[in-house]
Amino acid sequence: MVARSSSHRPPTAARPPAEIWASAHVPPRPTLPRATPDRGALGDPEATLLIRPERPDDEDPIDRLTTAAFEPQWFSDGSEAPIIRALRASGQLTLSLVADEDSKVVGHVAFSPVTIDGSHDGWFGLGPISVRLDRQRRGIGRALVAEGLRRLGERGARGCALIGDPEIYGRMGFASDGLLSHLDLDRAIVQRIVLAGPAPRGELRFAPAFDAAGH
Repeated sequence: MVARSSSHRPPTAARPPAEIWASAHVPPRPTLPRATPDRGALGDPEATLLIRPERPDDEDPIDRLTTAAFEPQWFSDGSEAPIIRALRASGQLTLSLVADEDSKVVGHVAFSPVTIDGSHDGWFGLGPISVRLDRQRRGIGRALVAEGLRRLGERGARGCALIGDPEIYGRMGFASDGLLSHLDLDRAIVQRIVLAGPAPRGELRFAPAFDAAGH
Protein backbone atom coordinates (compact mmCIF):
# COMPACT_ATOMS: atom_id res chain seq x y z
CA MET A 1 0.00 0.00 0.00
CA VAL A 2 -0.18 2.00 -2.47
CA ALA A 3 -0.11 -0.05 0.47
CA ARG A 4 -0.87 2.64 2.83
CA SER A 5 -0.78 0.94 6.04
CA SER A 6 -1.84 2.94 8.93
CA SER A 7 1.57 3.07 7.51
CA HIS A 8 1.70 3.58 3.24
CA ARG A 9 0.74 6.31 0.67
CA PRO A 10 0.18 6.72 -3.26
CA PRO A 11 -0.06 3.65 -1.69
CA THR A 12 0.66 3.74 1.81
CA ALA A 13 -0.80 1.73 -3.53
CA ALA A 14 -0.40 5.11 -1.72
CA ARG A 15 0.63 4.68 1.89
CA PRO A 16 1.46 1.70 3.92
CA PRO A 17 -1.00 -0.08 6.10
CA ALA A 18 -1.66 1.14 9.57
CA GLU A 19 -0.91 -2.22 10.99
CA ILE A 20 1.93 -2.77 8.68
CA TRP A 21 3.03 0.64 9.41
CA ALA A 22 5.54 1.73 6.92
CA SER A 23 8.30 2.62 9.22
CA ALA A 24 10.68 5.47 9.33
CA HIS A 25 12.29 4.23 6.15
CA VAL A 26 9.38 5.58 4.12
CA PRO A 27 9.98 9.12 2.93
CA PRO A 28 7.79 11.98 4.09
CA ARG A 29 6.00 11.45 0.83
CA PRO A 30 2.92 9.26 1.05
CA THR A 31 2.87 5.79 -0.28
CA LEU A 32 -0.30 4.96 -2.12
CA PRO A 33 -2.74 2.44 -0.71
CA ARG A 34 -2.06 2.58 3.00
CA ALA A 35 -1.92 0.19 5.82
CA THR A 36 -0.79 -0.02 9.37
CA PRO A 37 1.67 -2.82 9.69
CA ASP A 38 1.64 -5.58 12.17
CA ARG A 39 4.98 -7.13 12.99
CA GLY A 40 4.08 -9.33 15.80
CA ALA A 41 2.97 -12.28 17.65
CA LEU A 42 -0.23 -14.24 17.67
CA GLY A 43 -3.33 -12.64 19.12
CA ASP A 44 -5.36 -13.51 22.17
CA PRO A 45 -5.92 -17.29 21.97
CA GLU A 46 -9.39 -16.80 23.41
CA ALA A 47 -10.46 -14.34 20.72
CA THR A 48 -12.02 -15.51 17.47
CA LEU A 49 -10.49 -13.77 14.44
CA LEU A 50 -12.17 -14.03 11.05
CA ILE A 51 -10.86 -12.48 7.82
CA ARG A 52 -13.88 -11.83 5.61
CA PRO A 53 -15.16 -9.46 2.88
CA GLU A 54 -16.68 -6.22 4.10
CA ARG A 55 -20.45 -5.95 4.49
CA PRO A 56 -22.57 -2.80 4.12
CA ASP A 57 -22.73 -2.40 7.90
CA ASP A 58 -18.92 -2.42 8.07
CA GLU A 59 -18.52 0.89 6.24
CA ASP A 60 -18.69 3.16 9.29
CA PRO A 61 -16.51 0.89 11.48
CA ILE A 62 -13.91 0.76 8.66
CA ASP A 63 -13.98 4.54 8.41
CA ARG A 64 -13.48 4.98 12.15
CA LEU A 65 -10.78 2.30 12.30
CA THR A 66 -8.82 3.80 9.41
CA THR A 67 -9.00 7.32 10.82
CA ALA A 68 -7.90 6.22 14.29
CA ALA A 69 -5.08 3.99 13.00
CA PHE A 70 -3.54 6.64 10.74
CA GLU A 71 -4.10 9.67 12.93
CA PRO A 72 -0.90 9.16 15.00
CA GLN A 73 1.26 8.34 11.94
CA TRP A 74 3.69 11.11 10.98
CA PHE A 75 3.28 10.45 7.26
CA SER A 76 -0.52 10.58 7.22
CA ASP A 77 -2.43 13.56 5.84
CA GLY A 78 -5.80 12.18 6.91
CA SER A 79 -6.87 11.17 3.41
CA GLU A 80 -6.86 7.39 3.98
CA ALA A 81 -10.48 6.99 5.06
CA PRO A 82 -11.75 9.32 2.30
CA ILE A 83 -9.74 7.31 -0.24
CA ILE A 84 -11.50 4.10 0.80
CA ARG A 85 -14.89 5.83 0.57
CA ALA A 86 -14.02 7.18 -2.89
CA LEU A 87 -12.85 3.76 -4.10
CA ARG A 88 -16.11 2.22 -2.89
CA ALA A 89 -18.26 4.94 -4.45
CA SER A 90 -16.48 4.67 -7.81
CA GLY A 91 -16.73 0.88 -7.95
CA GLN A 92 -12.95 0.52 -7.78
CA LEU A 93 -12.76 -1.13 -4.38
CA THR A 94 -11.92 -4.48 -5.95
CA LEU A 95 -11.46 -6.29 -2.66
CA SER A 96 -12.15 -5.02 0.84
CA LEU A 97 -11.41 -7.39 3.71
CA VAL A 98 -11.94 -6.91 7.42
CA ALA A 99 -10.45 -8.68 10.40
CA ASP A 100 -13.47 -9.51 12.54
CA GLU A 101 -12.66 -10.31 16.16
CA ASP A 102 -15.72 -11.39 18.10
CA SER A 103 -17.98 -9.36 15.76
CA LYS A 104 -15.81 -6.22 15.99
CA VAL A 105 -13.80 -4.85 13.06
CA VAL A 106 -10.19 -4.66 14.25
CA GLY A 107 -8.43 -4.56 10.87
CA HIS A 108 -9.05 -3.69 7.24
CA VAL A 109 -7.27 -3.82 3.89
CA ALA A 110 -8.29 -2.42 0.51
CA PHE A 111 -7.20 -3.55 -2.96
CA SER A 112 -7.93 -1.54 -6.10
CA PRO A 113 -6.89 -1.59 -9.78
CA VAL A 114 -3.59 -0.04 -10.86
CA THR A 115 -2.11 0.62 -14.28
CA ILE A 116 1.44 0.11 -15.46
CA ASP A 117 2.34 2.33 -18.41
CA GLY A 118 -1.37 2.97 -18.82
CA SER A 119 -2.49 -0.67 -18.91
CA HIS A 120 -4.35 -2.45 -16.09
CA ASP A 121 -3.49 -5.97 -17.23
CA GLY A 122 -4.65 -7.72 -14.05
CA TRP A 123 -2.59 -5.72 -11.54
CA PHE A 124 -3.88 -4.30 -8.26
CA GLY A 125 -2.66 -1.97 -5.53
CA LEU A 126 -2.65 -2.74 -1.83
CA GLY A 127 -3.82 -0.10 0.60
CA PRO A 128 -4.87 1.57 2.67
CA ILE A 129 -4.51 -1.12 5.33
CA SER A 130 -5.01 -0.60 9.04
CA VAL A 131 -5.27 -2.44 12.33
CA ARG A 132 -6.78 -1.17 15.56
CA LEU A 133 -4.08 0.31 17.76
CA ASP A 134 -4.60 -2.15 20.62
CA ARG A 135 -4.50 -5.11 18.21
CA GLN A 136 -1.28 -4.30 16.39
CA ARG A 137 1.79 -6.56 16.50
CA ARG A 138 -0.40 -9.67 16.58
CA GLY A 139 -0.19 -10.77 12.96
CA ILE A 140 -3.53 -9.30 11.89
CA GLY A 141 -2.04 -7.15 9.16
CA ARG A 142 -0.14 -10.08 7.71
CA ALA A 143 -3.27 -12.22 7.79
CA LEU A 144 -5.23 -9.55 5.91
CA VAL A 145 -2.55 -9.23 3.23
CA ALA A 146 -2.15 -12.99 2.82
CA GLU A 147 -5.89 -13.56 2.44
CA GLY A 148 -6.21 -10.66 0.04
CA LEU A 149 -3.43 -12.00 -2.20
CA ARG A 150 -4.97 -15.46 -2.09
CA ARG A 151 -8.34 -14.11 -3.21
CA LEU A 152 -6.81 -11.96 -5.93
CA GLY A 153 -4.94 -14.99 -7.23
CA GLU A 154 -8.16 -16.99 -7.36
CA ARG A 155 -9.66 -14.22 -9.50
CA GLY A 156 -6.82 -14.46 -11.99
CA ALA A 157 -4.87 -11.37 -10.92
CA ARG A 158 -1.33 -11.13 -12.25
CA GLY A 159 0.07 -9.31 -9.26
CA CYS A 160 -0.15 -6.66 -6.58
CA ALA A 161 1.91 -3.50 -6.06
CA LEU A 162 2.42 -1.04 -3.24
CA ILE A 163 4.64 1.68 -1.95
CA GLY A 164 6.14 1.00 1.45
CA ASP A 165 9.06 -0.08 3.60
CA PRO A 166 10.94 -2.99 1.96
CA GLU A 167 11.90 -4.34 5.39
CA ILE A 168 8.23 -4.77 6.27
CA TYR A 169 6.72 -5.83 2.98
CA GLY A 170 9.65 -8.00 1.98
CA ARG A 171 8.57 -10.44 4.69
CA MET A 172 5.25 -10.76 2.91
CA GLY A 173 6.80 -11.60 -0.44
CA PHE A 174 6.93 -8.13 -1.99
CA ALA A 175 10.11 -7.01 -3.71
CA SER A 176 11.53 -4.32 -5.98
CA ASP A 177 13.76 -5.00 -8.97
CA GLY A 178 13.91 -1.31 -9.90
CA LEU A 179 11.73 -1.77 -12.98
CA LEU A 180 8.59 -0.20 -11.53
CA SER A 181 8.44 3.53 -10.83
CA HIS A 182 5.93 5.89 -9.29
CA LEU A 183 6.35 9.61 -9.77
CA ASP A 184 9.80 10.53 -8.44
CA LEU A 185 9.82 8.12 -5.49
CA ASP A 186 12.81 5.92 -4.75
CA ARG A 187 12.19 2.76 -6.77
CA ALA A 188 13.29 0.63 -3.82
CA ILE A 189 9.97 1.37 -2.09
CA VAL A 190 7.89 0.71 -5.21
CA GLN A 191 7.32 -2.99 -4.68
CA ARG A 192 5.32 -5.80 -6.22
CA ILE A 193 4.49 -9.44 -5.84
CA VAL A 194 3.93 -11.46 -9.02
CA LEU A 195 1.03 -13.92 -8.92
CA ALA A 196 1.14 -14.97 -12.59
CA GLY A 197 3.16 -14.11 -15.67
CA PRO A 198 6.30 -11.97 -15.95
CA ALA A 199 7.42 -9.22 -13.61
CA PRO A 200 6.11 -5.82 -14.72
CA ARG A 201 8.10 -2.75 -15.72
CA GLY A 202 6.99 0.81 -16.25
CA GLU A 203 5.20 3.66 -14.47
CA LEU A 204 2.81 2.55 -11.73
CA ARG A 205 -0.36 4.57 -11.26
CA PHE A 206 -3.04 4.04 -8.63
CA ALA A 207 -6.79 4.47 -8.95
CA PRO A 208 -8.20 8.02 -9.48
CA ALA A 209 -9.34 8.12 -5.84
CA PHE A 210 -5.70 8.47 -4.86
CA ASP A 211 -5.10 11.25 -7.38
CA ALA A 212 -8.07 13.15 -5.98
CA ALA A 213 -6.44 12.95 -2.56
CA GLY A 214 -3.22 14.41 -3.93
CA HIS A 215 -1.31 11.14 -4.16
